Amino acid sequence: MFRLILLLLVLHLSACSLTPGMEMKTENNFTELEVPVMKNGKMVKEKTRIVPITADLIIDRENSRLQAVNNLPPVDVSQVTYRIGPHDRLLITVWEHPELNDPGSEKIMPELAGKVVADDGSLYYPYVGNIHVAGKTVSEARTMLTHELSKYFKKVKLDLRVLSFQSHRAAIVGEVKTPGIQAMTETPLTVSEAISRAGGVTENADMSNVALARDGKLYKIDVLSLYEKGGAAQDMLLKDGDVLNIPDRKDNKVLVMGEVGKQQALQVNKGKLSLSQALAEAYGFDLNTSRPGEVYVIRPGNMNPEIFQLNANSPDALILADQFPLQAHDTVFVGTSGVTQWSRVLNQILPGSFTSMMSLAATHGM
Repeated sequence: MFRLILLLLVLHLSACSLTPGMEMKTENNFTELEVPVMKNGKMVKEKTRIVPITADLIIDRENSRLQAVNNLPPVDVSQVTYRIGPHDRLLITVWEHPELNDPGSEKIMPELAGKVVADDGSLYYPYVGNIHVAGKTVSEARTMLTHELSKYFKKVKLDLRVLSFQSHRAAIVGEVKTPGIQAMTETPLTVSEAISRAGGVTENADMSNVALARDGKLYKIDVLSLYEKGGAAQDMLLKDGDVLNIPDRKDNKVLVMGEVGKQQALQVNKGKLSLSQALAEAYGFDLNTSRPGEVYVIRPGNMNPEIFQLNANSPDALILADQFPLQAHDTVFVGTSGVTQWSRVLNQILPGSFTSMMSLAATHGM
């Protein structure tokens, strides 16, 4: 018996190193392990701080999210009205002066009719010569051309319209039915209009994380909020050169690991999954085997990892869990209690259960 007790003491002293499974090791509220982090454009190694999930944290995160929504590019009023640009095809008609119009224009194919704006934004017209029309609205170009022709003709009556819109374009890519380049016309092109022109989204589209690339910057747009809550701020006006990307949601999953009823990967549905929902989907955590005070959310980020910890020893902490939103690729980890770890050590090292060992010791008179 003495030898058995001695063996158990030795095992107890080395339980930490022999404990099967995963354990979050911390040091002064920082991880023990160094991870790659992007800082000032360079990759460095550093430990990640573990942040407690509190009411203050949830409030700060929500305010930051709302601020990000408000930081979307403002509507450019100059883009509301179409402005002529290079490669646009213009149809100009001067009444009572057929010599100035396209001969036989009624028989010309639409794609060949009219006059094309040159690369430098100029347009050649009889009597007037080269006139710069790029950046002008249709009304402004009509007025300017009428003024120039009035130097040669009396009571000029002129009509000008865009036959083919070629100068301003935006790309719609990703999970839409017909991705490609879309021309901007006299009707302003918004995010919702662009998606509609592309035939709508596919069943795999992640509407809550639409990305807009503009002028070297990337903006996140919650189109789902636009459709479900009427968030008009998300229906941005697109401009020339924009790229709108509707991402795939198939990989938008959260891993739930550790002492939960069922370890699994959960799909983030419409960008919404709280910590409490993830725990519930995993059948909660067992109070007999888990450490409720060690519920971690590990967020890899874009080379900027974050780790959050929820102390769920008190049931009212689940209010915080319900208000803490998870993100795609998060990992929820529930720690294991010391008693459970010790039990698993015995089961792995001893050739049978502890009861069987004790019975064997008694039989041999140890």
